[in-house]
Amino acid sequence: MAADFNRIITLLRKERGITQKQAAEDLGVSQALLSHYEKGIRECGLDFVVRIANYYNVSCDYLLGRSADRSGLTLTVDEIPGPESSKDSHFKGSALPVLNKKLISNSLNILFDKLQACPDKELVTEVSGYLMLAVYKMFRSLYGAYPKNPDDLFSVSKNSYGGYAGGAMHMAETRVRALLENGKLPGGKDPAAFAMTTETLAKEYPLYETSLLNLIRVSEERITRLLQ
Repeated sequence: MAADFNRIITLLRKERGITQKQAAEDLGVSQALLSHYEKGIRECGLDFVVRIANYYNVSCDYLLGRSADRSGLTLTVDEIPGPESSKDSHFKGSALPVLNKKLISNSLNILFDKLQACPDKELVTEVSGYLMLAVYKMFRSLYGAYPKNPDDLFSVSKNSYGGYAGGAMHMAETRVRALLENGKLPGGKDPAAFAMTTETLAKEYPLYETSLLNLIRVSEERITRLLQ
């Protein structure tokens, strides 16, 4: 059974807001057995995979981690919507840059739309600053790959920018966490403004949700490789 199965069925149950006991009764199994499935202690049969897929109205591919989309949809690069005024069709050669550009751009659309739910100036500034610094670092790396590119474009030296930018990113992330600590939003706003499930994301962002979920999966695969 795919390693993601236990995590995903637990996520779906919690997103629906039902107890493990209720889900077990609905699915016709004991709570103890469902608990073992959710913890990855035991593997279920294919009949249960189909049953739980129908119960949560998702595809088997989604349950098994084969697709980041609840419906099991696997999109090609051309099928993933691009950012407004996109010139993706002008790219030639590898489709990988176009794919990743779309995943990142579409995910940012969701991130900044969620920030509109809490338009706190400091929060928006720190989130934006972190992302800008990440782009800045990667752009400078590419820019510096060609030795004849003039360094005068930048005011921070090429020997220092990496460390300073990394430090500034860490500070921005720390400030964001401080602004959102203990489940509170700036200005005392209700944290329910950031309530999200895979189902609500799909409803609110039908064009972009798949990109975000794929970005999460790709990112966590990269993290997992580092831990192995």
